[in-house]
Amino acid sequence: MFESLSDRLSGIFDGLTRRGALSDKDVGTALREVRRALIEADVALEVVRQFTEAVREKAVGAEVVKSVTPGQMVVKIVHDELVAMLGEEAEPVSLNAPSPVCIMMVGLQGSGKTTTTGKLSLRLREKQNKKVLMASLDVRRPAAQEQLRQLGEQTGVETLPIVEGQSPVQIANRAMQAAKLGGFDVVMLDTAGRTHIDEPLMAEMAEIRDAADPHEILLVADSLTGQDAVNLAESFNKRVGVTGIVLTRIDGDGRGGAALSMRAVTGKPIKLMGTGEKMDALEDFHPKRIADRILGMGDIVSLVEKASETIDAEQAEAMAKKMQKGLFDLDDLSQQLGQMANMGGMGGLMGMMPGMKKMKQAIDGAGIDDSVFKKQQAIISSMTRHERKNPKVLNASRKKRIAAGSGSSVQQVNQLLKMHRQMADMMKAMSGKKGKGMMGKMAAAMGMPGMGGMGGLPDASQMDPKQLEEMARQMGGSGMPKLPGLGGGKLPGLGGGFGGKKK
Repeated sequence: MFESLSDRLSGIFDGLTRRGALSDKDVGTALREVRRALIEADVALEVVRQFTEAVREKAVGAEVVKSVTPGQMVVKIVHDELVAMLGEEAEPVSLNAPSPVCIMMVGLQGSGKTTTTGKLSLRLREKQNKKVLMASLDVRRPAAQEQLRQLGEQTGVETLPIVEGQSPVQIANRAMQAAKLGGFDVVMLDTAGRTHIDEPLMAEMAEIRDAADPHEILLVADSLTGQDAVNLAESFNKRVGVTGIVLTRIDGDGRGGAALSMRAVTGKPIKLMGTGEKMDALEDFHPKRIADRILGMGDIVSLVEKASETIDAEQAEAMAKKMQKGLFDLDDLSQQLGQMANMGGMGGLMGMMPGMKKMKQAIDGAGIDDSVFKKQQAIISSMTRHERKNPKVLNASRKKRIAAGSGSSVQQVNQLLKMHRQMADMMKAMSGKKGKGMMGKMAAAMGMPGMGGMGGLPDASQMDPKQLEEMARQMGGSGMPKLPGLGGGKLPGLGGGFGGKKK
């Protein structure tokens, strides 16, 4: 999300920050480009106008801090205004009400309402230890209630038994009664949608709201619909009174105009965003972090959180001990590649790291994608246990067998082995006397004294926000650990053209 907008703004600000001094004309020219970039990103025209005027007022004649250039000051002003547009502070889904807390999901058909209901229910159960009951109020769409029931089985969240012939209001009342009797903490009401906004839809939503008295009314909107999503938010807010917005399919939208507009137009916070098809692909919406991503500043705090959720602490500790002894075999390399894939792949990681945007662009231009890492893991999987532990035994005939078994070439096997040797040499150097300082920095950045490597992070959900910010600050500094697979600063598969898609 925001990729096209981020690329445009990065180009504009690169030109500004290289200048020693800025005139009013320079600022005006840059803001015209910013306005054009925002409009192309599908941001509402009125929001664009308000945004550029606010930036102009602060940028023209702004007092420049001694440690930054005028261009950097303008970037900071734009960043601050982006944060203000997106809502300043993150506003998570509120459960601050007597149990059972009712959350009503509304939106158009096809926006991802039912799937989001399942994702949020799973999130509440796993991360907040809540007992959740899901109920489908969609009596029009064929198999809608059955779909939610299957999601419940998949996620381990209870669903209200289906009773034929009941109206949405009757189902809502039955759900609330069942939740009270069953000792549930949260009730998720998945309402019906239409392919368009109409009066019967709005009347039905209002009836359900009056009957269930929900604590949260979350509008689920598909970010790919652009300006229509903004109009949708306005309509639902006026008739039903939404308390927050959930943006879905943001991984498929490179523009992001809907996200930038919806908060400004409705005044309602964007609380969650769906980042993929998996049931755990639902994240809190953090305005500052999103602004950082848009301006190419990275999002280290989210990277820390993602790492803490996806990396197994015991595996990481075992890996760290091996690294400290200078040991790094092909099983370890495969594990590191797998961790990278779980954290969003090369593109996802680089999008969160400050200063990595141009490297990401270079990788995209070279046609490298995450299939390269899958191929590398396939090659390692085609080796015997003995070969993975002792790569030196791999002679020509063994390499030929491994290549045939993994659907690759002997050249690709050789490239993988070369990358492994580079990484093993780096680990050995880090474990020696000269490397102890670096190992310490890596451990400190991860908040785990005596350990290095990418894993073993404490659970970010249990940490104070200030602790997270401090960890992110350390990771963004000189103690930033290398990504898994970055031997000697080189990306796996890039030395010698290991494959990847040709564009």
